[in-house]
Amino acid sequence: MSTAGSPEDDLPGEGIPEGGVYEWYRRGLDLLASGDPAAAATLLARAAEAEPGSRSVLEALARAQYDAGRYHDAVDSFARLAAVNPTDDYAQFGLGLAASRAGDLGLAAEHLALAVAMRPDLAHYARALRGVRARRASGRGPA
Repeated sequence: MSTAGSPEDDLPGEGIPEGGVYEWYRRGLDLLASGDPAAAATLLARAAEAEPGSRSVLEALARAQYDAGRYHDAVDSFARLAAVNPTDDYAQFGLGLAASRAGDLGLAAEHLALAVAMRPDLAHYARALRGVRARRASGRGPA
């Protein structure tokens, strides 16, 4: 049974939400903002399948996956964003954070360092990089 506000409420029997990709994207963002990242990720994954070239959809999906604790999926989504545009500091940052949570501290440090190099003015990028480097140095995670 679906809960009110979940993407399943919009399923007309065949597992496809009503509306088009833009409506799925908007509802996904609303779900993410209202604190339901798992439902947002489900709906945004459908949108990303329909529009694989949409940077906005893929970024929202990556954020929803991260917030839902699906760190390996978020790594994949952020990596796709970074592959298309290696100078996207947010994609590099998100990839680094997701990799850190997934336990891949080497990958995390690499992408957080890229984000910091691109945007040295963002203190939270540098803090995240310092934290990953400290974890690596202390041996509290895979290299």
